[in-house]
Amino acid sequence: MAGDRCEALKAGVFSTPRANGREADFIMPNMMITRTGSYLPSWKIPNRHFMGHQFFNPDGTKITKSTVDIIEKLENITCIKNRRYVEENLNTSDIAFQAARQALHEVDKEKLDAIIVAHNFGDVRADNRRSDLVPTIAARVKHQLEIENPYTVAFDIPFGCPGWLQGMIMANYYIKSGDAKKILVIGAETLSRVSDPHDIDSMIYSDGAGATLVESTDNDVGVLSHVTRSDTLNHAYLLKLDKSYNPEHVGNDLFMKMHGHEIYKYALKLVPEVVKECLEKAGLTLTDVKKILIHQANEKMDEAILKRLFKLYRIKEIPEDVMPMTISWLGNSSVATLPTLLDLLQRGQLENHRLEPGDVVVFASVGAGMNINAMVYRM
Repeated sequence: MAGDRCEALKAGVFSTPRANGREADFIMPNMMITRTGSYLPSWKIPNRHFMGHQFFNPDGTKITKSTVDIIEKLENITCIKNRRYVEENLNTSDIAFQAARQALHEVDKEKLDAIIVAHNFGDVRADNRRSDLVPTIAARVKHQLEIENPYTVAFDIPFGCPGWLQGMIMANYYIKSGDAKKILVIGAETLSRVSDPHDIDSMIYSDGAGATLVESTDNDVGVLSHVTRSDTLNHAYLLKLDKSYNPEHVGNDLFMKMHGHEIYKYALKLVPEVVKECLEKAGLTLTDVKKILIHQANEKMDEAILKRLFKLYRIKEIPEDVMPMTISWLGNSSVATLPTLLDLLQRGQLENHRLEPGDVVVFASVGAGMNINAMVYRM
């Protein structure tokens, strides 16, 4: 009996006892994205913004290469030409609220069962680099939305760059269990507040927020499969907080630091494998996929991941429009890149990229932890 029930659960159908002793079939609902929103900060920061910066190596020695050469090399590697920074009076919770408000336009917010906010540093004010995590960012967003319902549960996820996607996976569990019907999932970050101005990698980081409203459905759409892995034994500290590379920096501030080359190798090897595993769980193959939405970490890295993924399927020709990108003009806003990318795509703001009902989309992300996740979704 237990084995039969397990198999039925996997299939999305299982029986529950009635009061009269008979069993009634219960069809597990699926989760579908019904609305999206995003907030793109108004400060556009071009690469020339960094011309006055002095850059140092991790050991504190000054980099002798000219700033012009440093900027040119980073642009060639990442393809980033611009990024967005929040205004000084805004924090992570503020831009998360702005994205949420857009996603909830004309929606009864009091019917939300949960608000899940993915971030990594909380509110970091312009005049104070300390992470402010109490109350949670989700609680602050709920407060700004003026939601009275005490059963709209608000909580945060610190899961590195894959945080928003992990929030979506958690929301899917809630909805499939029958405990929730409507959940708001947000990814928001202000990396400009935790970036070391003397670290070359600071030119990669940006700010932003994206939100998705997900709801229960009985239709044959929504989440088809998902996979998550955490490789902490050997890779836990590839991304971490540490002191400024400038030995003369005053204060004990901590800044975002990463071992870029090691992260590149890790992502290139494992992200394609996780995506393939996720497609196999859904009973699909790569040719069934219309779009691959991947965390906007580094354009060259994302292209290399895509190339290896197609190689795993022995497919030589990669469709030009399969992977929309925003990093060249929005930079890497961590947990916000995926929901922002999705919102722009849904609103028709990405040239030559459209999604139609029935299209299969793959979401994938990689980041601090190190964590990787993927989700297969049918529109």
